[in-house]
Amino acid sequence: MSVKTPPPWAKPLPENCWQLLVYVQPGAKKSEIAGEMEGRLRLRIAAQAIDNKANKALTVFVAKCLGVRPSRVSLESGETSRKKTLKVLDLPEPDWSALGAPGVPS
Repeated sequence: MSVKTPPPWAKPLPENCWQLLVYVQPGAKKSEIAGEMEGRLRLRIAAQAIDNKANKALTVFVAKCLGVRPSRVSLESGETSRKKTLKVLDLPEPDWSALGAPGVPS
């Protein structure tokens, strides 16, 4: 089942781009979607928050969930915070169900 209506943590930008508000928990047992928290998509990321590893793993995980290349997902703000803002390029009709179900494994 695909979900075309954007969730509250996804904001459309010009030229088929999206801004995603996320809350990240690094150092988890596995990378997975963990629901929503404070109006943000809550994600558990297996990588540790050392030497930018968790941020890199975050962009790769989100890209995989949305079916885009990792180079199309960038960290816009929150490099050292759990509250982060991502930008996804060239995503004309996202299927938000790929990011909406808790427990989706990496």
